[in-house]
Amino acid sequence: MLRSIESETFAADHVCHSNFQGSALKMEAVGATRIFQRSIVKRGLKYAHYYGDGDSKGFISGKDTYGKDSVTKNECIGHVQNRVGVRLRKLKSKNKNLSGKGKLTDSFIDRLQNYYGIAVRSNVGNLSGLQKNIIATLFRCSSNVEKPMHRLCPIGKDSWCYYQRALSCGKKPKEKYKGLSNEVLNMIKPTYLELCTKELLTKCLHCKTQNSNECLNGVIWQRVPKEVFVCLKTLKSGALDAVIQFKDGYKGCVEFF
Repeated sequence: MLRSIESETFAADHVCHSNFQGSALKMEAVGATRIFQRSIVKRGLKYAHYYGDGDSKGFISGKDTYGKDSVTKNECIGHVQNRVGVRLRKLKSKNKNLSGKGKLTDSFIDRLQNYYGIAVRSNVGNLSGLQKNIIATLFRCSSNVEKPMHRLCPIGKDSWCYYQRALSCGKKPKEKYKGLSNEVLNMIKPTYLELCTKELLTKCLHCKTQNSNECLNGVIWQRVPKEVFVCLKTLKSGALDAVIQFKDGYKGCVEFF
């Protein structure tokens, strides 16, 4: 959005005015700062946590609102999970020895990213368990018949690891995938372990995501595009219509009208 509107009233004689000039990226930081600054006066509270992606400009501009580093940043687990795919694909593009059958294929990266997300969601508030599970996913996905590597996976019938589930039922486990060679695994390991640091995972223990907010934003932008200036009435009507449809779909619109 190139310009945004702010008003406390919605009167017929209201005259729309712009309270921001600049790019959409800059508006994120300015908007977040304003929200933090007026929280005490208007809400009687201080925001303690900020959920965002890795390079959130909104957090950087507002983290010192109530004092130095008074607002802490928590990572959206969806963004952190996606970093697995981004980092490994970047590594693959730089090293041609990782490409080809039985190596770092796209399906292997997707599987590794999926299990990373499962590990995060299964260890809310448990840093040591989370770190252990994430490392286990790398070895679990790299395992093969000649070289089973499921020792770190959770044991029991409810384990997300098919190998450990089979063992708990007294069955002989069968490897589903061909896995990776030690050479390829050792090339991947440093990049993957960068996403297992305590500093990063501590910010993911809440297991919360921005997805619901991002989805609602998309519905609003279909009605009120970010790139154009609109009057207050259009902005409010578009936002309200988006909330109705986001919650109940077109059925909600029919009932409302």
